[in-house]
Amino acid sequence: MDKKLLSEYAKLMVKVGANVQPGQKVRLYAEVDQHELATLVAKECYAAKAAYVEMFWSCGEIERLHYENASVETLGTVLPWEEERQKQMVKDLPVRIFIESADPDELSGIPADIISTVGQMRSKVLKKYRDEIDGKHQWLIVAAASPKWALKVFPGCDADTAVEKLWDAIFSCVYIDGKHNAEEVWAKHTDDMKKRADWLNSQQFAKLRYKSSNGTDFSVELIPGAKWCSAADTNRINGASYVPNMPTEEVFISPMKGRCEGTLIATKPLSWSGQLIDGFSVEFKNGKVHSCHAKQGEEMLKKMFAMDEGASMLGEVALVPKDSPINKSGLLFMNTLFDENACCHIAAGEGFLEVIDGFENKTLDEIHAMGINDSIIHVDFMIGSDDLDITGIRPDGTEVPVFKNGTWA
Repeated sequence: MDKKLLSEYAKLMVKVGANVQPGQKVRLYAEVDQHELATLVAKECYAAKAAYVEMFWSCGEIERLHYENASVETLGTVLPWEEERQKQMVKDLPVRIFIESADPDELSGIPADIISTVGQMRSKVLKKYRDEIDGKHQWLIVAAASPKWALKVFPGCDADTAVEKLWDAIFSCVYIDGKHNAEEVWAKHTDDMKKRADWLNSQQFAKLRYKSSNGTDFSVELIPGAKWCSAADTNRINGASYVPNMPTEEVFISPMKGRCEGTLIATKPLSWSGQLIDGFSVEFKNGKVHSCHAKQGEEMLKKMFAMDEGASMLGEVALVPKDSPINKSGLLFMNTLFDENACCHIAAGEGFLEVIDGFENKTLDEIHAMGINDSIIHVDFMIGSDDLDITGIRPDGTEVPVFKNGTWA
């Protein structure tokens, strides 16, 4: 890849994405094959006067070996030192930067019940710590090209060519071209997206209705007073603005939990817990998943919606026009960070606290009572299509076109 663009990418992550502040601690997560990028990011963190950068390495091949050889009890047990590390995270409130580069189906063939059981066991211990830092720290998810992932995106190429092409696509999707100031480009991009969110908030919709010729026929109620959000977020403790996802093209909100009906047809594959789920549809009745079917990974899909009580309800609806640069690239990334920003999507599981004004002054119980869903998962899947129509319905029944033929009306 272009080393100059890679350095620019690292700088963009730290200065705009995570917006690391002087004196803050940073937790950096990456696969072992991304040591070069991780080093550049750590360097930029220290240039931003970070107090310390703590490195967390992972390896997909070793992760698979764990599932093939270790017991479920061993994999699902959170050891005391792991929990102490989480307690320290709540105390330090570090910036967290996640660099994704894993093979989309690195756990292919591992039984779905094993993966879901391990996830449930660990989340029972760890979720409370994630809840404690929500809204109180900056975080960022980005991606990096790896051979196994690149060959999934460009199957007709050799590994080196595929990696090069994937890097080019990643740089393009995060608006890095070596010609323009990426920080200025992102400032304009986030401002444009905020204007979309502001328009949606001005409409005060009570419900959204989705319709597409592929079989999607769905409606969802919104929480009165909840607000639409876009690219940038704010750390409520120090006031730092940050962009948690790069790329990002979505305007989103958390709907009223348990208030949706109808059928959604997925329009892109989903990679979840190291396995691919493809060709699937989901039927909702009385606000919960009633049934689901998939050509590939159906058992994994069913396990996903059964992870806990909230996993069968919605935590997010997000609007992304079909003319987003990611969709226009014509690439299927098989990575949710990218594919969710190619078209409209929804998420099963946990909702976002920040859509409630003044959430930082409310308890979790109060926020959940208002209609924000709670779950150990938050899984996005894509439902946007070229002819998707979305209609906003106000409390008085007035209908307003929001999307027409897959883009803003």
